[in-house]
Amino acid sequence: MGLRGGPGRLMPGLAEIRRLVGAYLPGRGTGSVAEIGAGLDNVAYEVDGELIVRFARTPDPARTEREARLLSAVAARSPVPVPAPVFVAAELGCIAYRKLPGTPLIDQPRGDATAVAATLGELLTALHTVPIGHWAGLADADDQPMTEWLRDAAEEYAAVADRVPVHRERIEAFLGSPPPDRGSDLVFSHNDLGIEHVLVTDEATVSGVIDWSDAALVDPAYDFGLILRDLGPAALDTALGGYPAHGNLRERARFYARCTVLEDLAYGLETGLERYRAKSIDALDWLYPLRSHP
Repeated sequence: MGLRGGPGRLMPGLAEIRRLVGAYLPGRGTGSVAEIGAGLDNVAYEVDGELIVRFARTPDPARTEREARLLSAVAARSPVPVPAPVFVAAELGCIAYRKLPGTPLIDQPRGDATAVAATLGELLTALHTVPIGHWAGLADADDQPMTEWLRDAAEEYAAVADRVPVHRERIEAFLGSPPPDRGSDLVFSHNDLGIEHVLVTDEATVSGVIDWSDAALVDPAYDFGLILRDLGPAALDTALGGYPAHGNLRERARFYARCTVLEDLAYGLETGLERYRAKSIDALDWLYPLRSHP
């Protein structure tokens, strides 16, 4: 299968994808193939409504093989379904896995997040309590200093400040304050556990967690911060219900939530994606309340 790399790389045609699937999964029907998503790094196709076949825009065989091994290792530890590879064509930057049921939580009406938060807390507890040596050769450290988080958040805020006048005083006070102490412990985590990556079949049932491309050794508070950002304070309390005590983790989670909500708001406004704009505006009320605690 000849593919051209770089920004103008040609993705495989539908007939080529059928042949590829048939070569790795003999006897499998490939009657329908459709592109379902295209990002900066990957293009994904759905085959027969059951299989997701994803191609990197710039193939890196070693990276693809490592990602596939990581997904298999996560699947062995995760209490919720994750995309486990069914075949890998590393030279094409291709990973195929069975489609998980459900729809992204970001596309669902906001409701009671208690059950979802409890499941996400179980997932993070299961991953964070695995010794980091288990992930050697599969995940790198992503340990950006807190001061850089603040700097980046300030840049995102500058792009959208005129769109959030009600909360500006509280946001600017946060951006001008020192960050919390970071600590030194790292754990393996999803590292992008926003609700766009959480699949649900109903209000209470998490059917899968997708997009592990950013998974890394990180501050254990980071993904909890995204739960707070997207689902609110009660959801954070629920997610932390069975989690081991861990210093000022709650304070750090709030810090990450306050930084990343500005990033998501800027993203929603710049791209016109209303679901990101709307969830971020909602979150400002609990992350930058106009009264009560700072």
